[in-house]
Amino acid sequence: MNKKILQPAAEVSGTITLPGSKSITNRILLMAALSSGQTTINSPLKSDDTNHMLAALKLLGVNYKDKGNDIVMDGVNQRFPSLQAKLFLGNAGTAFRPLTAVLSMLNGTYEISGITRMHERPIKDLVDALRQIGATINYEGTPGFPPIKILPSNILYKSPIRIKGDVSSQFLTALLMACPLMDQDIVIEVDGDLISRPYIDITLKLLEKFGIHYENLNWQSFELNQNSKYKSPVEILVEGDASSASYFFAAAAIAGTIEVFGINAASIQGDLKFLNVIERMGASIEYRSHSIKVAREKKLTGLKIDCKEIPDAAMTLAIMALFAEGETVLNNIGSWRVKETDRIYAMETELKKLGAYVTSTADSISIKPPRIINDNIVIDTYDDHRMAMCFSLISLAKKTVTINDPGCVNKTYPEFFNDFEMVSS
Repeated sequence: MNKKILQPAAEVSGTITLPGSKSITNRILLMAALSSGQTTINSPLKSDDTNHMLAALKLLGVNYKDKGNDIVMDGVNQRFPSLQAKLFLGNAGTAFRPLTAVLSMLNGTYEISGITRMHERPIKDLVDALRQIGATINYEGTPGFPPIKILPSNILYKSPIRIKGDVSSQFLTALLMACPLMDQDIVIEVDGDLISRPYIDITLKLLEKFGIHYENLNWQSFELNQNSKYKSPVEILVEGDASSASYFFAAAAIAGTIEVFGINAASIQGDLKFLNVIERMGASIEYRSHSIKVAREKKLTGLKIDCKEIPDAAMTLAIMALFAEGETVLNNIGSWRVKETDRIYAMETELKKLGAYVTSTADSISIKPPRIINDNIVIDTYDDHRMAMCFSLISLAKKTVTINDPGCVNKTYPEFFNDFEMVSS
């Protein structure tokens, strides 16, 4: 197994330019592909997950050119040329869920699979919603989970499409992205509480940019206009990834000062609310026109935090808890259970290696820091990029930390360790 050994660091300082957002990149790639016209995508993320989306689009007959910092995508005007394809999407939920919904609308035969962990991540709620309108989707393994096979079917919208909102926001995102292909006024109704609303907000704002008109009725119902068709905005910029920024914001709050470029207060990403939390914990935040600067101001204080709107960035808070006085409690993180790994279990297991006092429930985790963080600890990453990046912060306790399988960061941030070591000393 590959390992990354991070040497003890006393402080951080410098600047970071973020890679593009994974969530935004994969949404834009699919919307641009479905559009009429050509789209130039500026500063897209280049990672495992986005590569899986691009490979799938190519197999579906989409033409694009990778020009380094830009991707130029030729839209297919609502219909992929290939009506038959076998798609392998790794562990990319931001590709798997939207493509499942979109391909269900196109009267073709498609097989979609991923790595073992992807086949453990539920998709039943999305499939059930698509079956309401006539989609024919078969489970090729365990019912309710990938892999799946989509068969030609007659899509017929009769009444509001109902989708559960309490497992993954990606299911609703998938429906919102697919429904413009139906050439009808569509109503989507959410059953129960909708988690991760900021990720839905990203979807809605990008749909607007691509010519799709909708009404958001208090997050419980969404109406899409039949006259809305995907139309290229000609050029679109991918923001820097706010979730990736959280590691550097946290590093600064713990041990110094870092200015992060590629994102600012106008970001459409809900994970930027992470800054509100760490400011309450004791960090200093300065918003600039093209960047955000974070600095350590005082000893961090543990908090009880509702993480419903920042589920990914909340993982970083679990590590910050080790540097804070008192107990930190992260609530409303049930979605961690169905991510790249069971993140609540993984986080609790690895934090305990460091000497932390940790308890968990189905949707929360409570952390009390140890008097002294254990040194020379080997961290398992569970093939989860965020575990690797989060636990790198332990080096700021002036400890040597070994990260197993560091290559898992390729999912969203291939240059993470280079960037982290650049600002650590």
